[in-house]
Amino acid sequence: MYYIGLDIGSSSVKVALVAMDTGKSIGVVQEPETEMSMLAIKNGWAEQNPEDWWQYACKGIKAIKKKYNVSRTQIKGIGISYQMHGLVIVDKKGEPLRKSIIWCDSRAVAIGDKAYKDLGEETCSSQLLNSPANFTASKLKWVKENEPEIYKNIYKFMLPGDYIAYKFSNVINTTISGLSEGILWDFKKDNVANFLLEHYGLDAHLVPDIVDTFTNQSQVNGQGEKESELAAGTPIYYRAGDQPNNALSLNVLNPGEVAATGGTSGVVYGVTNSLSSKESSRVNNFAHVNYQKGEEPRIGKLLCINGAGIQYRWLLNNLDVSSYEEMNVLASDIAVGSDGVCVIPFGNGAERMLNNKQIGTRVVNLNLNNHTKAHICRAALEGIAFSFVYGMDILKSDGMKVNVMRAGNDNLFRSEIFANTIATLIAHEIEIYNTTGAIGAARAADLHLGDFKKFSKSIMDNDHVMTFMPFKDKEPYIIAYENWKKELELITNK
Repeated sequence: MYYIGLDIGSSSVKVALVAMDTGKSIGVVQEPETEMSMLAIKNGWAEQNPEDWWQYACKGIKAIKKKYNVSRTQIKGIGISYQMHGLVIVDKKGEPLRKSIIWCDSRAVAIGDKAYKDLGEETCSSQLLNSPANFTASKLKWVKENEPEIYKNIYKFMLPGDYIAYKFSNVINTTISGLSEGILWDFKKDNVANFLLEHYGLDAHLVPDIVDTFTNQSQVNGQGEKESELAAGTPIYYRAGDQPNNALSLNVLNPGEVAATGGTSGVVYGVTNSLSSKESSRVNNFAHVNYQKGEEPRIGKLLCINGAGIQYRWLLNNLDVSSYEEMNVLASDIAVGSDGVCVIPFGNGAERMLNNKQIGTRVVNLNLNNHTKAHICRAALEGIAFSFVYGMDILKSDGMKVNVMRAGNDNLFRSEIFANTIATLIAHEIEIYNTTGAIGAARAADLHLGDFKKFSKSIMDNDHVMTFMPFKDKEPYIIAYENWKKELELITNK
């Protein structure tokens, strides 16, 4: 018997199959093989048709069943991960009234900024743990202001994962974690953020019913079976946004545990039991997947680093090198600190953790007589690693403790230099796991039974690749990091 997991991204939909008894991954498929299209009518806008997500999800389900010869009755539960912060609005028939305004759409920035100013930093920090910013609530306010005819026909708004669950079941609901990612949860009152709805003039009845993250949220109905080829009655047991789900996939559930990803951009996502939000303009705070009303809070603190893997990829494309492996070998011949060369890696737009400054990527202290591309490769890896540590320092200043970091076996974390630099500077080990968000979502379907020990064991047994331990000789790393920070401060203080 199996669980199936869906990861609804803005580029593709991934579908994973795991064995119910062991949590072992059977396989993962992706639809489409190329990237999904995105509509940008104006600069800064980004929209997708929610029906496209559903069609690709159905196609992926059919493909994985065929590939592994699995029947619909052998799949006993569904888990859903999805791109965060998107807005889907439907009428009373459940039909989308417009395309989804997705996570990277920036049209509602001014609306969120004004709300932050009008409501006050103290209110937003203590009750929302965030600025309303460009999140789902602000996007819904944009629709009300700019598309009033559409707004008056809204029956419910949903997040992308809510819509996929609805297509399976014809039931509309959401989770506390989901509402918090839309900045629609009041953590002080432990309820829907009605004061923000009132401030925006949004109707409270548009909020879907709330269900637990790990429970029988709804079941596949007849139409869902016809379109997806999953059996009617199959329960949807789990739903979460992609970053909380990625953390869960890496067994990051308790205070002091941190999940990291090092792709084109980098993400550090740590779990705390504190409702403190001193850095609400630089750090996002969400109800983690295991947040429960009336219990000790589980808050996910998310910090995004735009300038991460994209920089190393740029070097691959523009240096006279053939592969990342060659770059890593070159870098390994250079001592810690890259002989003074520093790379400031923030060349992928505004950096929220630098208060939205755009400072670009910079190479400093390069001596044209002594330094080679090997120094640049080492300095690049160190610079990206230092940016992660810098982000961790911000999270620590916001009250988060760090006991362990866990990361996927992808991109930057395959580099020993990168991983060892971070592990040594944060003075904690980095555990590497070979998993994906879709696999994590599939495994999470089992958590409706409440057995978190079994869930954690399945990750350790099936996915653990290696652990990077901090080096005892920290001094060279500390010196290099302090030099890097001085260079960064020279730029940011201009």
